[in-house]
Amino acid sequence: REGYNNPQVSGENLIGLSRARRPHNAIFVNFDDKEIPTKPLDAAIQTWKKVCSNAVDKKVEEELRKLFEVRPIWSRNAVKANISVHPDKLKLLLPYLAYYMLTGPWRSLWVRFGYDPRKHPEAKIYQVLDFRIRCGMKYGYAPNDMPVKAKRSTYNYSLPITVKKPVSHTVSVHDLKQGLGTSGAPGAKKPASSRYKLKESIYVFREGALPPYRQMFYQLCDLNVESLQKIIHRNDGTESECTERDGWCLPKTSDDLRDSMSLMIKQIIRSTRPALFSSTTSSEDGKEQLTYESGEDDEEEEEEEDFKPSDGSENEMETEILDYV
Repeated sequence: REGYNNPQVSGENLIGLSRARRPHNAIFVNFDDKEIPTKPLDAAIQTWKKVCSNAVDKKVEEELRKLFEVRPIWSRNAVKANISVHPDKLKLLLPYLAYYMLTGPWRSLWVRFGYDPRKHPEAKIYQVLDFRIRCGMKYGYAPNDMPVKAKRSTYNYSLPITVKKPVSHTVSVHDLKQGLGTSGAPGAKKPASSRYKLKESIYVFREGALPPYRQMFYQLCDLNVESLQKIIHRNDGTESECTERDGWCLPKTSDDLRDSMSLMIKQIIRSTRPALFSSTTSSEDGKEQLTYESGEDDEEEEEEEDFKPSDGSENEMETEILDYV
């Protein structure tokens, strides 16, 4: 009507589907950024100091500091496999000690403040490998035959632009100060020393063992197979340039690693389910014909079966950024 003006929209008069996000004050860095941060944001310091109120928290902080002294770059899952810390506290502690790489060969990883992997050839062992197990008849087995679960179902996926992000439980600042059990309630039976730890397989690849999920983010130093390490270290001492695609490694190193890992996995599946490969043909030189995945080409990937995510099933690149938005 005449003379009416729409009210000014603000967050105070918008009704959301869930609580507002807590700021976790992480610093994000792109590969082409000229400078890297040397210290955390003041807000990150204040937030952690506010929550770090008991001896257990101080011990966890010291343990994580030691991890970054031994190894300057870590994935969140690797951290969770090495120290026992409540996931919501880890969200506050990581930005206090490290910055997050968004792009390049160390994407989705946490880097110790002041350390620039682009200037250190030895940092190539900490680069990330996005490895995906492909399944389909052309690979010799269908999705239902694959003994490895999908990380998440497409039916449960919510876009980053949506208001509500599914969470397993709501945690208050008071809960963080007091500490929680594994199930989100005080007094859980599991020992505190391993209450929140993930299994080593969530970040380490070993010969003869299947990955826990069809898509995994491995750091090169965690590919615990001699033949794979030989591929990584082919240019030791002759590294001349750090590129966004290959880092300090030779071009196509990631493709070579995926090829070898895919063959290892096919051999494991063949040994456990030989009937699947009864009609497999061989190439002329006697080697099995197998098409391998590349980290960038997903057009032929078939829809994955419904699977409820668990503690270690997060796609780090997608879900971890959402935690800090």
